[in-house]
Amino acid sequence: MKRSQINDILREGDAFIQSFGYRLPPFAYLSPEQLKQSDHAEIKRRRMGWDITDYGDGRFDEMGLFLFTTRNGLNNDLGRKSAMLYAEKIMISRQDQLSPMHRHELKVEDIINRGGGKLVLELFARDADGGIDRKADVQVICDGMPRIVPAGGLLKLEAGESVTLFPDTWHAFWGEGGDVLIGEVSTVNDDETDNIFELPIGRFSNIEEDEAPAHLLVSDYEAKL
Repeated sequence: MKRSQINDILREGDAFIQSFGYRLPPFAYLSPEQLKQSDHAEIKRRRMGWDITDYGDGRFDEMGLFLFTTRNGLNNDLGRKSAMLYAEKIMISRQDQLSPMHRHELKVEDIINRGGGKLVLELFARDADGGIDRKADVQVICDGMPRIVPAGGLLKLEAGESVTLFPDTWHAFWGEGGDVLIGEVSTVNDDETDNIFELPIGRFSNIEEDEAPAHLLVSDYEAKL
Protein backbone atom coordinates (compact mmCIF):
# COMPACT_ATOMS: atom_id res chain seq x y z
CA MET A 1 0.00 0.00 0.00
CA LYS A 2 1.13 3.56 -0.59
CA ARG A 3 1.53 5.75 2.47
CA SER A 4 -0.72 8.34 0.82
CA GLN A 5 -3.51 5.74 0.63
CA ILE A 6 -2.99 4.84 4.28
CA ASN A 7 -3.16 8.51 5.28
CA ASP A 8 -6.46 8.87 3.40
CA ILE A 9 -7.86 5.73 5.06
CA LEU A 10 -6.88 7.06 8.49
CA ARG A 11 -8.75 10.31 7.91
CA GLU A 12 -11.81 8.59 6.45
CA GLY A 13 -11.84 6.00 9.22
CA ASP A 14 -11.57 8.57 11.98
CA ALA A 15 -14.52 10.48 10.52
CA PHE A 16 -16.58 7.28 10.26
CA ILE A 17 -15.82 6.38 13.87
CA GLN A 18 -16.73 9.85 15.12
CA SER A 19 -20.03 9.74 13.19
CA PHE A 20 -21.19 7.13 15.73
CA GLY A 21 -20.22 9.30 18.70
CA TYR A 22 -17.10 7.25 19.45
CA ARG A 23 -13.93 9.19 20.24
CA LEU A 24 -10.41 7.87 19.98
CA PRO A 25 -7.96 8.55 22.82
CA PRO A 26 -5.63 11.57 22.60
CA PHE A 27 -2.59 9.50 21.62
CA ALA A 28 -4.34 8.68 18.32
CA TYR A 29 -3.47 12.16 17.08
CA LEU A 30 0.19 12.28 18.04
CA SER A 31 2.55 13.06 15.20
CA PRO A 32 5.40 10.62 14.50
CA GLU A 33 7.77 13.10 16.18
CA GLN A 34 5.60 13.34 19.30
CA LEU A 35 5.29 9.57 19.55
CA LYS A 36 9.08 9.28 19.77
CA GLN A 37 9.05 10.95 23.17
CA SER A 38 9.97 8.68 26.06
CA ASP A 39 6.73 9.22 28.00
CA HIS A 40 4.89 7.32 25.24
CA ALA A 41 6.92 4.16 25.81
CA GLU A 42 3.96 2.11 27.05
CA ILE A 43 1.92 2.95 23.95
CA LYS A 44 4.72 1.58 21.81
CA ARG A 45 5.48 -1.42 24.02
CA ARG A 46 1.85 -2.48 24.10
CA ARG A 47 1.42 -1.79 20.35
CA MET A 48 -1.54 0.49 20.83
CA GLY A 49 -2.63 2.68 17.95
CA TRP A 50 -3.44 2.69 14.25
CA ASP A 51 -3.36 -0.45 12.12
CA ILE A 52 -4.32 -0.50 8.44
CA THR A 53 -3.80 -3.82 6.71
CA ASP A 54 -4.26 -5.33 3.28
CA TYR A 55 -2.65 -8.54 4.57
CA GLY A 56 0.30 -7.89 2.26
CA ASP A 57 -1.85 -8.69 -0.78
CA GLY A 58 -2.24 -5.17 -2.21
CA ARG A 59 -6.05 -5.30 -2.57
CA PHE A 60 -7.28 -3.28 0.40
CA ASP A 61 -10.76 -2.59 -1.02
CA GLU A 62 -11.31 -6.33 -1.49
CA MET A 63 -9.35 -7.77 1.43
CA GLY A 64 -8.37 -5.52 4.30
CA LEU A 65 -9.27 -4.07 7.67
CA PHE A 66 -9.04 -0.80 9.60
CA LEU A 67 -8.12 -1.20 13.28
CA PHE A 68 -7.20 0.98 16.24
CA THR A 69 -6.00 -0.65 19.46
CA THR A 70 -7.07 1.52 22.39
CA ARG A 71 -5.62 -0.64 25.19
CA ASN A 72 -3.63 -3.85 25.43
CA GLY A 73 -1.95 -6.10 27.96
CA LEU A 74 1.27 -8.07 27.55
CA ASN A 75 1.72 -11.74 26.74
CA ASN A 76 4.25 -12.11 29.56
CA ASP A 77 1.52 -11.25 32.06
CA LEU A 78 -0.84 -14.03 30.97
CA GLY A 79 -1.48 -16.36 33.89
CA ARG A 80 -0.92 -13.73 36.55
CA LYS A 81 -3.76 -12.95 38.94
CA SER A 82 -3.29 -9.20 39.04
CA ALA A 83 -2.35 -7.86 35.62
CA MET A 84 -3.78 -6.19 32.53
CA LEU A 85 -4.92 -9.33 30.73
CA TYR A 86 -7.28 -7.67 28.26
CA ALA A 87 -7.32 -5.62 25.07
CA GLU A 88 -9.79 -3.43 23.21
CA LYS A 89 -9.98 -2.39 19.56
CA ILE A 90 -12.27 -0.39 17.34
CA MET A 91 -12.36 -1.56 13.72
CA ILE A 92 -14.01 -0.83 10.40
CA SER A 93 -14.97 -3.55 7.95
CA ARG A 94 -16.07 -2.02 4.69
CA GLN A 95 -18.98 -3.38 2.69
CA ASP A 96 -17.91 -6.67 1.07
CA GLN A 97 -14.30 -6.16 2.27
CA LEU A 98 -13.00 -9.53 3.44
CA SER A 99 -11.04 -10.06 6.62
CA PRO A 100 -9.73 -13.50 5.61
CA MET A 101 -10.18 -16.83 7.36
CA HIS A 102 -8.02 -17.12 10.47
CA ARG A 103 -7.93 -18.21 14.08
CA HIS A 104 -5.84 -17.56 17.17
CA GLU A 105 -3.86 -19.77 19.51
CA LEU A 106 -4.42 -17.73 22.67
CA LYS A 107 -6.85 -14.89 22.15
CA VAL A 108 -10.50 -15.09 23.16
CA GLU A 109 -12.47 -12.23 21.69
CA ASP A 110 -15.88 -10.62 21.64
CA ILE A 111 -16.66 -9.17 18.20
CA ILE A 112 -19.37 -6.51 18.44
CA ASN A 113 -21.34 -4.74 15.71
CA ARG A 114 -21.28 -1.14 16.92
CA GLY A 115 -23.23 0.27 13.98
CA GLY A 116 -23.59 0.55 10.23
CA GLY A 117 -24.37 -2.48 8.08
CA LYS A 118 -24.61 -6.10 9.11
CA LEU A 119 -21.43 -7.86 10.22
CA VAL A 120 -21.22 -11.27 8.54
CA LEU A 121 -18.94 -13.99 9.92
CA GLU A 122 -18.16 -17.27 8.18
CA LEU A 123 -17.33 -19.88 10.81
CA PHE A 124 -15.58 -23.24 10.98
CA ALA A 125 -14.43 -25.39 13.88
CA ARG A 126 -10.79 -26.31 14.40
CA ASP A 127 -9.84 -29.93 13.68
CA ALA A 128 -7.47 -32.07 15.75
CA ASP A 129 -4.44 -30.85 13.80
CA GLY A 130 -5.35 -27.17 14.10
CA GLY A 131 -6.74 -26.90 10.59
CA ILE A 132 -10.29 -26.29 9.37
CA ASP A 133 -12.95 -28.92 10.07
CA ARG A 134 -15.33 -28.61 7.13
CA LYS A 135 -17.94 -30.94 8.61
CA ALA A 136 -18.35 -30.18 12.31
CA ASP A 137 -20.85 -27.69 13.66
CA VAL A 138 -19.48 -24.56 15.32
CA GLN A 139 -20.53 -23.61 18.84
CA VAL A 140 -20.36 -19.93 19.76
CA ILE A 141 -21.91 -17.57 22.29
CA CYS A 142 -23.91 -14.57 21.09
CA ASP A 143 -24.59 -12.03 23.83
CA GLY A 144 -24.61 -14.76 26.46
CA MET A 145 -26.75 -17.18 24.44
CA PRO A 146 -25.31 -20.38 22.93
CA ARG A 147 -25.59 -20.71 19.16
CA ILE A 148 -24.79 -23.59 16.84
CA VAL A 149 -23.72 -22.77 13.28
CA PRO A 150 -23.08 -25.42 10.62
CA ALA A 151 -19.58 -25.70 9.16
CA GLY A 152 -19.06 -22.73 6.85
CA GLY A 153 -22.30 -21.16 8.02
CA LEU A 154 -22.82 -17.42 8.09
CA LEU A 155 -23.55 -15.64 11.34
CA LYS A 156 -25.04 -12.19 10.71
CA LEU A 157 -24.87 -9.62 13.49
CA GLU A 158 -27.07 -6.53 13.56
CA ALA A 159 -25.97 -3.35 15.33
CA GLY A 160 -25.59 -4.04 19.04
CA GLU A 161 -25.17 -7.80 18.64
CA SER A 162 -21.94 -9.67 19.39
CA VAL A 163 -20.29 -13.07 19.28
CA THR A 164 -17.64 -14.61 21.53
CA LEU A 165 -14.94 -16.50 19.61
CA PHE A 166 -12.53 -18.95 21.22
CA PRO A 167 -9.21 -20.13 19.74
CA ASP A 168 -10.87 -23.24 18.31
CA THR A 169 -13.03 -21.15 15.95
CA TRP A 170 -11.87 -20.25 12.46
CA HIS A 171 -13.52 -17.06 11.24
CA ALA A 172 -13.65 -14.62 8.35
CA PHE A 173 -15.85 -11.53 8.23
CA TRP A 174 -17.07 -8.60 6.13
CA GLY A 175 -19.69 -5.87 6.05
CA GLU A 176 -23.05 -6.41 4.36
CA GLY A 177 -25.29 -3.57 3.26
CA GLY A 178 -22.76 -0.92 4.30
CA ASP A 179 -19.55 -0.32 6.20
CA VAL A 180 -19.56 -1.65 9.77
CA LEU A 181 -18.08 -0.20 12.95
CA ILE A 182 -16.78 -3.13 14.99
CA GLY A 183 -15.74 -3.32 18.61
CA GLU A 184 -13.37 -6.00 19.86
CA VAL A 185 -12.89 -6.86 23.52
CA SER A 186 -10.42 -9.67 24.11
CA THR A 187 -7.65 -11.18 26.12
CA VAL A 188 -4.17 -9.83 25.37
CA ASN A 189 -3.75 -9.12 21.66
CA ASP A 190 -0.54 -10.14 19.87
CA ASP A 191 -0.85 -9.57 16.13
CA GLU A 192 2.78 -10.53 15.52
CA THR A 193 2.49 -14.15 16.67
CA ASP A 194 -1.14 -15.06 17.40
CA ASN A 195 -2.77 -15.01 13.94
CA ILE A 196 -3.01 -18.24 11.96
CA PHE A 197 -4.36 -17.71 8.44
CA GLU A 198 -5.85 -20.26 6.09
CA LEU A 199 -4.06 -18.62 3.14
CA PRO A 200 -0.30 -17.88 2.92
CA ILE A 201 -0.70 -14.17 3.66
CA GLY A 202 0.84 -11.71 6.09
CA ARG A 203 -0.78 -9.79 8.92
CA PHE A 204 0.60 -6.36 7.99
CA SER A 205 0.85 -4.22 4.86
CA ASN A 206 3.95 -3.62 2.77
CA ILE A 207 4.21 0.17 2.57
CA GLU A 208 5.51 2.33 -0.26
CA GLU A 209 6.64 5.63 1.26
CA ASP A 210 5.32 8.13 -1.31
CA GLU A 211 4.60 10.77 1.37
CA ALA A 212 5.20 11.35 5.06
CA PRO A 213 2.96 9.43 7.49
CA ALA A 214 0.23 11.46 9.16
CA HIS A 215 0.38 9.03 12.08
CA LEU A 216 2.45 5.92 12.57
CA LEU A 217 0.93 2.47 12.39
CA VAL A 218 1.76 -0.11 15.06
CA SER A 219 3.70 -1.95 12.34
CA ASP A 220 5.88 1.17 11.93
CA TYR A 221 7.02 1.32 15.54
CA GLU A 222 10.07 -0.93 15.37
CA ALA A 223 11.57 0.75 12.30
CA LYS A 224 10.60 4.38 12.92
CA LEU A 225 10.77 4.86 16.69
